[in-house]
Amino acid sequence: MSAYTALTAAGYRAQVRDRTTLFFTFAFPLLFLVVFGLIFRGQDVEQSGLSYISYTAAGVLSWGVANAAVFGIAFTLMQWRTDDILRLIRMSPAPLSAVIGSRYALALVVGLVQSLLFVGVAMLPLFGLEPASGWPLLIPVMTLGITTFLLLGVIIGSFANTPESVAAVANFLMLPMAFLSGSFFPMDAMPSWLQKVSLVMPLRYLNDAVSHALTGRGDSSDVVIGCAGLAVFALVLGAVAIRTFRWTKAS
Repeated sequence: MSAYTALTAAGYRAQVRDRTTLFFTFAFPLLFLVVFGLIFRGQDVEQSGLSYISYTAAGVLSWGVANAAVFGIAFTLMQWRTDDILRLIRMSPAPLSAVIGSRYALALVVGLVQSLLFVGVAMLPLFGLEPASGWPLLIPVMTLGITTFLLLGVIIGSFANTPESVAAVANFLMLPMAFLSGSFFPMDAMPSWLQKVSLVMPLRYLNDAVSHALTGRGDSSDVVIGCAGLAVFALVLGAVAIRTFRWTKAS
C-alpha cells in the first residue's frame, strides 16, 4: 500500500468516526440556505428580476465548500503536528505530496457531497431553485475552488498550534470574505468601492463562477474569469504553503 493510499484511508476512517464534525460540515451551509430562503422566499432582486434564491444559493454553497476545505485541513495539520504524527510521517518514506494529496482527495469528496446535498435541498418546492443548463461547469469550478481554499487551510494549519488559534484565524479570514464577496447578499447592492475590494478575495471568483454555472446569472465569461482568478490564487497560495509548511511545532 502506498503512503498516499494509507493516509487517505486513515483520514477517511477518522472523518467518518467524527460524526459531530461530519454532521455540521453538511448542516451548516444548509442552515444558511433555509434561513435566507425562508426570509426572502418569493422575492426578486430589483436590479435583475431574478429570484433571491438564485443569488444566495450559489453564494452560500461556495462559502460552505470553501469553509469546509479550509477548516478540514487546517485542524488536521495542527492536530497531527501537536501529536507528533507529522514528525513520524516525515521519518517514513512518505513525501509531503502524499500528506497534502490525501487530504485533497477527502476534501474533493466532501465538496461533492456538500454540493449534491445543497443543490438537492435548494431545488425543493419550498425554495424553488432551477439549475441552469450550464450546471456541469460546477465540476471544474468547484475543483478549483476546493484546491484554492485547501491551500489556504494548509497555510493556516502550518502556523496555528491550537484548535482555538485555527478557529480564530480561519474565521477572521472566511467570515469577512463571505460578506464582502457576495455570499450572503447580492454584490450589486454593495457600494462600488466594496465591489472593488472583493476582487482581491478568492471567494469572489468562486461565487461569480458558481452563480453562472448554477443559476445562469451573468454570462459565460464569469466562469472563465472565475476559474482564472482561482487558478492564480491557487498558484500563489501553493507557493506560500510549500515555503511555510512545518512538520513539527516551533520551539
